Amino acid sequence: MNAEEIADTCLNLASQKTRGELGHAIAKIVLSYSPRDLQRMRWNFAGKIQDMPPELRKKLEETITGHLHGTYQALRLMNQQGTFASMNDPPAKDAGAYWKMVAARCSGDDSEKIRLRFLKFLLSGFCMFVQGLPGHPVGMPFPGGDRVEVIDGVYYCPVREKANDVDSALCPFCPALQTPEIGYLKPPVQGSRHRKDEFLRQTFDRHHYNG
Repeated sequence: MNAEEIADTCLNLASQKTRGELGHAIAKIVLSYSPRDLQRMRWNFAGKIQDMPPELRKKLEETITGHLHGTYQALRLMNQQGTFASMNDPPAKDAGAYWKMVAARCSGDDSEKIRLRFLKFLLSGFCMFVQGLPGHPVGMPFPGGDRVEVIDGVYYCPVREKANDVDSALCPFCPALQTPEIGYLKPPVQGSRHRKDEFLRQTFDRHHYNG
């Protein structure tokens, strides 16, 4: 798939009226890629983070590997089970702008390079505009110890509004909220004992209480 074909495909993706239509359209493209393409994406990512501290690098590789394969399998299963047929609400209003951005980012003469780059954007677009999930997966660590989190069904990302520091292509379109500064955690309303215990653990970890 060359840059011109990707641009035409992005126009088609931007024209989809429902999350289900978009999910089906993305699935059709993604499932034309092979498992080896996912492996190559993993290798490319591993090469980009070689200079990071070993512990952080390992956690990142594990998180991204799980994210890539998990998203691919979720997409395949939803397509196989006909789940998209019941998703009749429209995609987020900035979906069209996202696919326009993707077309611009996937221009150039290196067809193989942009083909894999397009796969990355397809999987991210599926997460954000079909599943309503963050572009960076829950649990993804960032330098400094912060992670993408989900609390009471709300997603928080420590770099959501700091796009220049990370993947500026995804952050403007991500449904996650920026993780507020210290003190943002709120106890669950009428939460179960498990959720209350989880809240206390999260508070302890974030504030580094010593007893």
